[in-house]
Amino acid sequence: MIPKVHDMGTDTRGLVAYLYGPGKAEEHIDPHLVAAWDSQAPDPGRDPKATYGDLQRLLDQPVMALPRNARPADHVWHLSVRAAPEDPILTDEQWADIARRMVAATGIAPEGDDAACRWAAVRHADDHIHIIATVVREDGRQARIRQDGKRSQEEARKIEIDYGLRRLNVGDGTAAKRPTSAERHKAERQGKERTPREELRETVRRAVAGATSEEEFFDRLAAAGLLIRQRAAPSGDLLGYKVALPDDRNEDQEPIYYSGSTLAPDLSLPRIRERWSETADPSHSNDVPADSSSRPSPSSPGTARRRAASAVWQAVLVIDHGDDAVVAAHIAAAGEVLDALAKSSAAHTRRELREAAWAFERASRSHVRAERGHDRALRQAARDLVYSGPALGRGEDGATTAMLIDMAFFLVTAAAHWHAKKEHAQQATAARQAAEHLRAAYQAAAPVPLGVLYQRGRRLSQPLRQKQVAYLRQSVPELAEQILAEPGWYALAATLADAESAGHDPAALLAEAAGGRELDTAESVSDVLVWRLRRMADLPADASAMPEPDATTPTATPSAARPSRNRNDRPGKAR
Repeated sequence: MIPKVHDMGTDTRGLVAYLYGPGKAEEHIDPHLVAAWDSQAPDPGRDPKATYGDLQRLLDQPVMALPRNARPADHVWHLSVRAAPEDPILTDEQWADIARRMVAATGIAPEGDDAACRWAAVRHADDHIHIIATVVREDGRQARIRQDGKRSQEEARKIEIDYGLRRLNVGDGTAAKRPTSAERHKAERQGKERTPREELRETVRRAVAGATSEEEFFDRLAAAGLLIRQRAAPSGDLLGYKVALPDDRNEDQEPIYYSGSTLAPDLSLPRIRERWSETADPSHSNDVPADSSSRPSPSSPGTARRRAASAVWQAVLVIDHGDDAVVAAHIAAAGEVLDALAKSSAAHTRRELREAAWAFERASRSHVRAERGHDRALRQAARDLVYSGPALGRGEDGATTAMLIDMAFFLVTAAAHWHAKKEHAQQATAARQAAEHLRAAYQAAAPVPLGVLYQRGRRLSQPLRQKQVAYLRQSVPELAEQILAEPGWYALAATLADAESAGHDPAALLAEAAGGRELDTAESVSDVLVWRLRRMADLPADASAMPEPDATTPTATPSAARPSRNRNDRPGKAR
């Protein structure tokens, strides 16, 4: 049950006409009254003799009875109440009960108050109603409707229980403002996937990812094609900013601007400046020196991804064991990494990574105030991803993309656990949604590089392969049989052989990789260990250019080169 208090207005008749009209896209079906302050209130939807003006005049009577100078400037109150998509279709009688409960809870018409405001509930679709009211009571006083949004949400949670409806997560006031119905309808008419508000929020988030100064931030906004207005104090100090899409215009063909704070609470200029704080605990293991505001020397996409994977893995450990304020900073910075990764990834992973970043945006904010500075390694990782350029999706950058997505999956999962522990329901749900998109992105990114490793593992001599089995049983005896049964075991065997050739102790390295954090959330433990080992041992993520651990002829044709009957029986399956 989703209630929404809309902006106050002045045009009672206009709103009545909209509620009873066909809708902006002919979406209103059988508009009719389900409840009102008076059982005899006219219903223009069902009574052919009743008009919009009849209902409007009755609603406005208490307002018009006041002297003109005593009437409130905005007197029209509007609440919509929508059921969840999976909820059963409610009857008119049930919606009438819900309407009465909502006007009572919000202060429009408290139960038993004969001098309350006049109101009417109109249903023009199966899944929702609209309640219109005028805020002047019958006794001439104005209704006490402060915190009406919060009260409607609280009543909605009770209604969900009483009617057996889907119970939605309670918000905490840190979510970005939702697009209005007018914005949604406009986007639909124009055939756009997202509203201008949502598109701007995503673009601004990408512009701020890893940025280190106002100049760089605004340069990125301009490069993204946005129109920008800056608000300055008389002293010349910058106070805020607004942005607009060049093709989003009002009836007068003027650009429609949105301030950063209306896009999301953390996109106001003061909140963005907090990210550039240089104050940090120098003893913290995840701190790195503050970066300058100049652009870094570009590195290859593969190098940037490998560095980001290391920073992300360290952040996972911080979220597992850090103080709340430090954890909140790392979760916020994780959003920047996802934004930067989505912006710089190849086409076959870009959509899922974009959706992961979009979902995680909600998880990046809570009432736990982030202690900035400790998150510098993640913000530097985001910066490196932005300036390393787009990845081609093959070779080392394709393999390191899979490595980074794998690490990011665990980071997002750790964030979901932390939010759930703190009872941040919406944030935990958002992080879990982001994890599912990362899982899908990994499935697109991993098969090729893991297929190369798989074939290398199948080409290992029998003695060398048995040696890797011995390392496995020595280091992780509780996981050994599970890993040996996974298709990814051959890729792990090849990685252990590569690590030994590079001078590492495979058993010690494997024990460290498996012991750093639980593996319960991984569907393929061998995949996870492959990426951890290759990162820890500084091995190329793309093994195609590496010398073979030995020159033994393959003992069997690799199954990765044949069509598989089972879609999960191949390298790179779901996390």
